Amino acid sequence: MCGRASFSELAQHIQTEHPIYGIQAKGVYGTEEPFERVEDMAEFYLDALKELQPQGPYALIGYSFGGLVALEMAQRLSQRGKDIALLVLVDAYPHPRQLAPGQRLRLAVQRTRRHISEMRRRSVPAAISYFMHGLARRLRLIDADNRSTQLPETSRSTFARTNLSVKDSAFAAFRRYRPGFYRGKIKFVKSASDSYFPADPVAVWENLAAEFEVEMVPGSHTDMVTTDFKGLAAVLTRYVGGSLCGNKLEKGTIE
Repeated sequence: MCGRASFSELAQHIQTEHPIYGIQAKGVYGTEEPFERVEDMAEFYLDALKELQPQGPYALIGYSFGGLVALEMAQRLSQRGKDIALLVLVDAYPHPRQLAPGQRLRLAVQRTRRHISEMRRRSVPAAISYFMHGLARRLRLIDADNRSTQLPETSRSTFARTNLSVKDSAFAAFRRYRPGFYRGKIKFVKSASDSYFPADPVAVWENLAAEFEVEMVPGSHTDMVTTDFKGLAAVLTRYVGGSLCGNKLEKGTIE
């Protein structure tokens, strides 16, 4: 399972006899530079996975940006003749710049409506603050402000600072990555109440995979893996059980 969120509670509710391993993202502790390419991240994680289990079958589950890393890992394993028993993308999408023009337009309209709805629910000062925060984030100014005002120069190696560096590098990788066609099957799990990501994952992914299947679970993009994770855990339990019955498997959880 790939992504920067915490999956501890979710992992505990996935019913399987197979172990689940966690692999930390490079650069979190400040001793190494984080990667800025999905391809490099995938190769780094595959090296770690090889230490756990040199041979397949493999189950790869990627959440959000981590879904792109899981997809790239699956691509590389397939090219090396390894058995991919399961590839699941959980609310994972390419950067909007990689979408077709019509998809980008629909997503922009959808996000605009979401922001307007959020502002209408707030007081005028709160709505203005929401707007300015969103504008700053859009211009990529918030991280710079955090580094200059919230974190003193003496804390360059703290977790907060290195986590910001990892986040920036992941965003750069997200912008650059263009998914290639996957010759296997992708199982996609969509959050039911999120309006920030494309409403129709089929339109995004169906031409990038030989087979594509979608299922929806309760919760928002964040809630589905944190506080409202039981629906997702049940789906992943079913997927793992159906794909790997009778097979020896190691599941990689990459954060």
